[in-house]
Amino acid sequence: MKFGVLQFFSWQKARVALPTVYERALDRVRIMDRTGYDAVWLAEHHFSTYSVCPSVHLMGMHVAGMTENLRIGTGVSLAALYHPTRLAEEVALLDVLSGGRVNWGAGRGFDAKEFEVFGVPRDESYARFREHVDIVLRAWREERLDYDGRFHCLRDVEVLPKPLQKPHPPVWIASSSPEAIAWSARQGHAILMDPHAPHAELGEKYRSYRRGLEEHGHRHAQDTRWRAWWPSAARTRRGRRSRVRAPVGRSGPTPTRKPTRHGAGRRSCTPAIPYSGTWTRSSCTGRRPASSTNSGASRRSCRSSTCSPPR
Repeated sequence: MKFGVLQFFSWQKARVALPTVYERALDRVRIMDRTGYDAVWLAEHHFSTYSVCPSVHLMGMHVAGMTENLRIGTGVSLAALYHPTRLAEEVALLDVLSGGRVNWGAGRGFDAKEFEVFGVPRDESYARFREHVDIVLRAWREERLDYDGRFHCLRDVEVLPKPLQKPHPPVWIASSSPEAIAWSARQGHAILMDPHAPHAELGEKYRSYRRGLEEHGHRHAQDTRWRAWWPSAARTRRGRRSRVRAPVGRSGPTPTRKPTRHGAGRRSCTPAIPYSGTWTRSSCTGRRPASSTNSGASRRSCRSSTCSPPR
């Protein structure tokens, strides 16, 4: 079993300076690199404080330079918003300079403002996304690229560099709707699933995906990463955990707490039952402790909690 973190760079209400958001997130990445995590997945968003990371490839290069062991996942490259040959070049360059540590996750995107600003009609975005994924993969596999598509016509294009991993980095496709899951299964891609859906719904989607793989003969396709909320746990008024959500169809992690210099405790979560697949925790940057002027007590959010893999 492998462990990964989906890393956002949330700047909600600008509670702290933006460089502090990056500092906290990158501190977490350094800890992960030293403590046995498999991958960090970097989230791309534009024109919003939801997550201020407009280039996962640039951020991925920074992460590559400060780590030795972590795989670097794009969670996701918003492929519909790029020219596909530029996207192929950037991800391949990241793979070469990171020593072959890239997991390429690609998605269509969902934000109306992103589509508007980048000039991508929303009703074209599905078709454009799928064509762009096809072009990227062919650009990596083929020495010179010829392509006739709905949106792009390419002739004798040598896309360089080629990825260090052969034939290309592992590929995951963000897939939430039944149509997206069916397309990913038909193509033999692994899927990144919706972290916000109920577990029963995720379980049914995953079973549908596995059936689709088998129907199209992808018996040795790379397994999916199950995207689960692994816990920003709910807290009671006394600051204690109330409950933790479990991944699809399995028992949840057994939380323990380890003391830190702040006294708030670091979360260490050991899965109660191993399962096949990879567990990805969605992480927030949290906010600084806010001290009470009346009582001297302080309230703390999940500032830089980590979940340590079992040893």
